[in-house]
Amino acid sequence: MTGSASSQRAALENAVRLYGGYWDTVRGLHTLRDAGHEPQQKHTRRILRGLANDGLLVKVEDRPVRYRAVRTD
Repeated sequence: MTGSASSQRAALENAVRLYGGYWDTVRGLHTLRDAGHEPQQKHTRRILRGLANDGLLVKVEDRPVRYRAVRTD
C-alpha cells in the first residue's frame, strides 16, 4: 500500500498526537512504514513541516532537523 499523501499525513499526525516526544525524518519514515505506507524521505519531511506549521510540532534543532510534539492535554 503506498497510500495517498493525505492518508500518510493523517497517519503521521495521529502518531504524533498519540506518542508525542521528539520527531525527525527517520522516526516519521518508520512510523509511516509501520502504518503500511511506502513513504519517501522528501515527502515525510514535507509532512513534518506541515505539522509544525499547524502548531502540532515545534522545531527544536536545525541540522539535523528535529521537532518536539506540542502537548495538547
